[in-house]
Amino acid sequence: MQLRKLYKSENLTFYRADTTTSLELPFVVNGISAGFPSPADDFLDINIDLNKHLIKNPSTTFYGRVRGDSMINAGMHDGDLLIIDKSLEPKDGKIAVCFVDGEFTVKRIKIEKDIVWLVAENEKYKPIKVTQDNDFVIWGMVTNVIKSL
Repeated sequence: MQLRKLYKSENLTFYRADTTTSLELPFVVNGISAGFPSPADDFLDINIDLNKHLIKNPSTTFYGRVRGDSMINAGMHDGDLLIIDKSLEPKDGKIAVCFVDGEFTVKRIKIEKDIVWLVAENEKYKPIKVTQDNDFVIWGMVTNVIKSL
């Protein structure tokens, strides 16, 4: 995956998804045991292209790099790479990248009748109540997190 920087804010850095390339990597079809070891396959005969596997809508998909710790309990840490699809419909309980009053942030959205809450996944942060006074857009939905170990 090649990254081309588009925009940087305090909380996220955005990149356009380049799906014009293809890189097929060997794929362990039977899974990798996280319990007791199992006999390894003698050969790997199936490949996977991460562009095709992780990106369903290339023209509306972007990457964003997480800044901060407000989503650590959702498994998103500083420096992780998010895959964000702008074509997906926002749904209650899902994680979204939102534009609020001039800044991007990633939060779990809670949609009530006339209210939207942006809920952090870290007890140090209080939920943000979005009102009519806010400049607010749900910019895209997070579909995957890529992290380094």
